[in-house]
This record gives sequence, structure tokens and C-alpha cells, in this order.
Amino acid sequence: MKTDVAIIGAGPAGLLLGHLLRQQGIDVVVVERQSADYVLGRIRAGVLEKVTVDLMKQLDLSDRMMKEGLPHEGFYLADGEKLIHINIAELTGSSVMVYGQTEVTRDLMDASKSRGLEVIYKAGDVALHDVAGNSPYVTYQKDGQEHRIDARFIAGCDGFHGPSRKAIPDTVGKTFERVYPFGWLGILADVPPCNHELIYANHSNGFALASMRSSTRSRYYIQVPLDEKVEDWPDDRIWDELAVRLGPDAAANMTRGTALEKSIAPLRSFVFEPMRYGSLFLAGDAAHIVPPTGAKGLNLASSDVAYLSRALIQFFKNGNSEGIETYSDTALARVWKSERFSWSLTQLMHRFPDDGAFGRRMQVAELDYIASSEAARKSIAENYIGLPL
Repeated sequence: MKTDVAIIGAGPAGLLLGHLLRQQGIDVVVVERQSADYVLGRIRAGVLEKVTVDLMKQLDLSDRMMKEGLPHEGFYLADGEKLIHINIAELTGSSVMVYGQTEVTRDLMDASKSRGLEVIYKAGDVALHDVAGNSPYVTYQKDGQEHRIDARFIAGCDGFHGPSRKAIPDTVGKTFERVYPFGWLGILADVPPCNHELIYANHSNGFALASMRSSTRSRYYIQVPLDEKVEDWPDDRIWDELAVRLGPDAAANMTRGTALEKSIAPLRSFVFEPMRYGSLFLAGDAAHIVPPTGAKGLNLASSDVAYLSRALIQFFKNGNSEGIETYSDTALARVWKSERFSWSLTQLMHRFPDDGAFGRRMQVAELDYIASSEAARKSIAENYIGLPL
């Protein structure tokens, strides 16, 4: 098989890129090692920046999002009795959209066939070859046979554990990483949210987040040590701990329910440089991971896709390779700013085992400053809605 661009990974980043290229008549094949049902079953983020919303609108795939999504004009930072409202609409003139990543993926997936986007699911042993030159190719196993896709470019949208980043030689790539000494225990339940806006809470027991996926489905998280096990957290124990950490006002409005999903996710900050090697490009989690504090993961993947789609369209339409040459530097400039915001918000709102009394005093001082300074709140709001491309 021959194509212009082979995309590895059929999550939201890979599907977004595939649709944007197909919209311009560029040949694309997407290869995914998991089944479509498995991809849809992954529970991920739910807060969309303007860049993600705009890409869905550009593809004319935003109808369900605009109908079912929840526009959000602010959020809260809580610390004991202190409740700081970050009014992002008032401070920036913009807002974010609460709409689950699973739903974004579903919308992109459902439109694939009618828009001529070929997606190959259940592709085993995916491998990338000759990525340093101008004639890379991908091999994979399916139905007992080996298949090969020759392409001009390969886009690695296959996440942290995929093969794309590993195809870049160790002598070329450089890794930057911070592993945090805790994880997030999340619970998803079909209950109304306890508040109409997200609450990020710093409590002596640890961090907590009250979030939602819709007006009838809630997502909550609590900070737990890395050695905790989901089995040790029955539903009632999670709800009890949330009530303590979120405070009495949120607890009074919290509706308890049976968990649809529970999981513990470790937190890390991770960046791989460069994001381009020869004819291979990395986008999304293949190149960077952010802690979920601040909801940057999917949105950062979307900004990668925005840059990369423009570069590839310029190349195939006009023979202009400038965007391709500058893709890595352009994307990384925004990546590091988003990493900074997620890292700083994680530092501010979590209890770190080794920080002690001094670290806690720094958190209190910072939160006091945010509460008293419109400039500080505006800076947080600007980063929360997403920096401009």
C-alpha cells in the first residue's frame, strides 16, 4: 500500500490529523494496534481548549459537542476555607468546553468512513523503517499476514508507549522527565456534578478535583500514594474522602453513586526532543506527557496537530517545506509553556511528602497572592484557556 502520510495511532490526535489532511485531499492511512472499542473505552480528559474546539469546527464535526458540551467560564482553587474563583471569561474574554475526550474520539471515528479516512484497527507488531530518509515505510501484522505501507511521511500519534518515538536513535533524541511521588485515583459516576465549575482543592489529606463530563456525569479525583491499589478504595471510601477534601459546601451538593470506572494514574512531566527526525514527526503523548492538573494533555496534542497539519498541507499543496523544517521548534515552544503551567499548578495544589513546613508556607503565600492579585488570576486564566498558536 502507498500513501502520502501514514499515521500511527487512532486516538484523538491521529484521527484529528487524518481528518485535517483528508479534508485537503491528501492521502492518509491510520494504523492502530488496538480495536476501535478499546480506543473508545479509554477514559481521559474532559476540558477542551479553544484550539481543540476550533479544529472540530474546522472539520464540521462540532455539532454534538456544541449541543451536549458544557461551556465553562471559570473554575475554583480551594485551600481550606479559602475559595478562589478564576473567572476566565471575565479575565480573558474566552472560555473552555467540558466535553469528554472519549466523545471527541467517537465523533472523529464515526466520520472516518464517510470522509474517506482509512483506519486499520488491530494492527500487530507495528514497526517503522527508514524514517531518516525520504522513503519511510510501516510494517504490521494483521490476519496472519505482514503488511507494508510506503509513505512520504510518518506521523507518530501513538502515545507514550508506542513504537514511533523509539524509532528515533538515542544519539538524536533527548528526554526530560519529572516523576511525581503520587498518583490520581479517579472515579466516574452517573451523578450530577457538585458544582457548575471545576474545583481544584488543596487539603492536608492531599489534592482533590471535582470535575464533570456532562450535566449528569461526574468525574472526581483524589491524590494517593503510588503504592495504593484501586481494590483498597471501595466507592464509599472515595466519596467520604472527597467530601473531606473538597470542603463542606461542595460536600453538601455532592451526589454519591456507583462507579462506572475507577483507576489510579501516576503523574509525570515528560518531554522528548526533537519532535521531528527525517520523515517522522511526533505529536501528542508520543512526544510529551503533562500531569492532568490543568487539563493540557489532549489540548497540547491538538496544538501539535494544528502545526503539523498546516506544515504537511503546505508541502503537498505548494511544495513548501518551511513548516516541516520548523515544526519541532514551533511545537516545542508551546509544549514547554504548557508543561510549565501544569507543573506549577501541580506544585501549588498537591501535598508533597518531602516539602515540609516551608513548602506548605510557599503554597499558602502563592494562593494568598492569587486571591489578592487580578494580574495573577489573569495569568492563570490565560494559560488555562490555552496560549495562542
